[in-house]
Amino acid sequence: MTTTSKRIPLIVTAAVASLLAAGLLAVGGVALLGDAQKDANGYFSTGTERFATDTHALATENLDIDLDGAESILSDGALGTVRLEVSPQNGEPVFVGIARTSQVSAYLGDVAHTSVTDIDYSPFRADYSRQHGERRPAPPAQERIWAESAQGAGSQTLTWDVDDGDWSAVVMNADGSSGVQADISAGAKVPLVAKIGWGAVAAGTILLIAAGGMLVVRSRLA
Repeated sequence: MTTTSKRIPLIVTAAVASLLAAGLLAVGGVALLGDAQKDANGYFSTGTERFATDTHALATENLDIDLDGAESILSDGALGTVRLEVSPQNGEPVFVGIARTSQVSAYLGDVAHTSVTDIDYSPFRADYSRQHGERRPAPPAQERIWAESAQGAGSQTLTWDVDDGDWSAVVMNADGSSGVQADISAGAKVPLVAKIGWGAVAAGTILLIAAGGMLVVRSRLA
């Protein structure tokens, strides 16, 4: 093989390695920049916004979390933690809970309630879908369906370790009465963000050094 034919593969490989390094460094930079936006408790949080309905409950649509069997090898909290901070604005004690979507659907069956279908934050706008019903629900805290819940007068905070399955969050008056009005902030703690960021930066740096080494070898073959 001639010197020229040896140089060409090195140049191509160095170029590819440089592109991969740039991509990894960019991903790592974005992840670390995002990680720096956490609050004092390690959560990425939305602003606090007003949600309201004249029905008995505010509920999210189905949150589908599919781990494809990996949940058996993951420790609690490995996928992160969700935090909901809810402050009632109607003078009533408030309830906030997370449960399997099928159980929420059964609990709110034939109960007038409102689903939050979409949220925009710039500017804030919430889209709702109203479900009609005639039955008044039992007070939510009496139900044994909740993976996590909190209730009481004043601001309430719920934290939940993300788990496999279909889930819905629900905000209600603690007595199940209609007319729910609350300021709500959502947050998420994602423990892998910093690890992904530093891992990508490290891998990008190694590739960049390798690309530089290839170019040094190429120059010696010139």
